[in-house]
Amino acid sequence: MTLSTLPTSIGPFALPNRVMLAPMAGVTDRPFRQLCRRLGAGWVVGEMVTSDPSLWHTRKSQLRMDHRGEPGPRVVQIAGGDAEMLAQAARLNAELGAQIIDINMGCPAKKVCNKAAGSALLRDEALVAEILDAVVAAVDIPVTLKIRTGWCAESNNALRIARLAESTGIKALAVHGRHRQQRYTGQAEYDTIAEIKSHLSIPVIANGDITSPEKAAEVLAYTGADAVMVGRGAQGNPWIFQQINHYLQHGERMALPSLTERHQVLHGHLQALHEFYGTTMGVRIARKHVGWYLSDDQRFTPQQQRALKQQFNALASPETQFDWINDAMAPGAATRLLAKGSYAA
Repeated sequence: MTLSTLPTSIGPFALPNRVMLAPMAGVTDRPFRQLCRRLGAGWVVGEMVTSDPSLWHTRKSQLRMDHRGEPGPRVVQIAGGDAEMLAQAARLNAELGAQIIDINMGCPAKKVCNKAAGSALLRDEALVAEILDAVVAAVDIPVTLKIRTGWCAESNNALRIARLAESTGIKALAVHGRHRQQRYTGQAEYDTIAEIKSHLSIPVIANGDITSPEKAAEVLAYTGADAVMVGRGAQGNPWIFQQINHYLQHGERMALPSLTERHQVLHGHLQALHEFYGTTMGVRIARKHVGWYLSDDQRFTPQQQRALKQQFNALASPETQFDWINDAMAPGAATRLLAKGSYAA
């Protein structure tokens, strides 16, 4: 049995492959989820939604909870620090069409941790148990959990949390191989994930620094994890999912996307962003995604990438953004675009 064919199910849902898109606030919106799924992600998780229903009327929450047109399973991640509020959020999201509830205990952001949510919860194992019990009991759909290795290097309690999760009925566990104080710095470690996997019978997903097909295969082999979860490695490179799948199946890298394919994907992604967010917000959000695409575009030097990002960030309408993309995704783009000076002018 190869690395690509190991069967895994989470609740009633069988994973089509072993590569998942990690939830990322401000990134994994509906357009990006749909794109990554089309390019090989077997499982996608939406942006973190607050467990406080009084905030769900905001435009940000409404957009984060929009799963229209998406195939199942629809996974909604909730965050908070109050067990009953999280249980209520799980019930309401299930009523709105969520097919899996994921609980966030991994986010290192200060504004989340300062509210005793996200990875801050790892410091209070009694509260973790209370939350897991409450959410699992609140819904009749699978509940999953995402954690870090602990709050800090001195409190690596991920194995205790993992065992607790399995005993309360959590159906799968994703582990980011860093403690909270690391945020996203330093190197992810996989020893903790391997230890957790050796003690649990539920699916375990390895997360952290999965940025290439080779790294995905290495982490799967080292940890014994059932799947890998790709986060920042997919920013600007949504092709990473099909690349990992191909490598796991064939043991070799697939050809990189052609310039024509990059053009088609980027054009379609921008169009989806404008349709989803509207003109003003869509133009603004397109800037960060195009910045990531440019950072991953090996045709350009780092200096050229910076100059091109500045050009694109000055554009203020969908029409000028599409015109720029057409120019940037044609042969000789660097010479032509940079010779013009300020494209916006």
